Amino acid sequence: MKNEVRRALTDIEREETIVVLFAAESGSRAWGFESANSDYDVRFVYLRPIEWYLDISVEHKRDVIERPITDDLDLVGWDLRKALKLLAKSNPSILEWVSSPLVYQQKDDFSVAIKTLATSYFSVVSSFYHYFSMAKKNYRGYLQGDVVRTKKYFYVLRPLLCVRWIVKYGSQPPMLFDTLLNDLLPDGEVREAIDDLLRLKRSGQELDQINKIRVLNDYIELELQQLSEGEDLQSHPASSDTALNALFLQQLQEYGGFKHAGSNAA
Repeated sequence: MKNEVRRALTDIEREETIVVLFAAESGSRAWGFESANSDYDVRFVYLRPIEWYLDISVEHKRDVIERPITDDLDLVGWDLRKALKLLAKSNPSILEWVSSPLVYQQKDDFSVAIKTLATSYFSVVSSFYHYFSMAKKNYRGYLQGDVVRTKKYFYVLRPLLCVRWIVKYGSQPPMLFDTLLNDLLPDGEVREAIDDLLRLKRSGQELDQINKIRVLNDYIELELQQLSEGEDLQSHPASSDTALNALFLQQLQEYGGFKHAGSNAA
């Protein structure tokens, strides 16, 4: 499938006149709880020719590339300028992209630089509330009935554990669900229930439904209640845009003329 992803990215580069700087998995396959028929959620950062940016209306140009989902392949890309502006705001999506364990394609210089910057621009406060809101919204939306979809538990449990990681370590949570589990829930009744659910999820289909698991719902409700009471979060001063501007200019100089169009496969 990696070869299929790379071929699709090459087609996009040709069709859109771009260079893909970084492409990685962002969904359940990167989190480590995919089913046999889970989509491949490929997210990428791209650069256009330098002339595209030398336009007084550049801020009004479309800075996202999307393709319809075909053959379980979901492709979405952000222009480098957009990606860096969101990184400056500690956007959780771009932070997860660059920390993904499944990288399909990358320019090594860009990959190293943006991963370093991701650490500098990580915000404890904004990330805490992002994952907490996600867990609360998904719990209320998907896990209230007597019969629920298997995968929806993970779309609540993972952000909930991400919140706990942020409280404990004050850093970007790891992508792999197992890493979160082993650190935050190494054993006990809740862990056993999650392990059973993981085995079911990994061996089943996306549409599988199960009866509500009381021990997990009780755990989730207690966590949401405790976390809603607030945490003593230590925010840090916003970083300047100097490093982001430097990376943007460096990438334009290196690839904006498309002298080195080929990307490194991961």
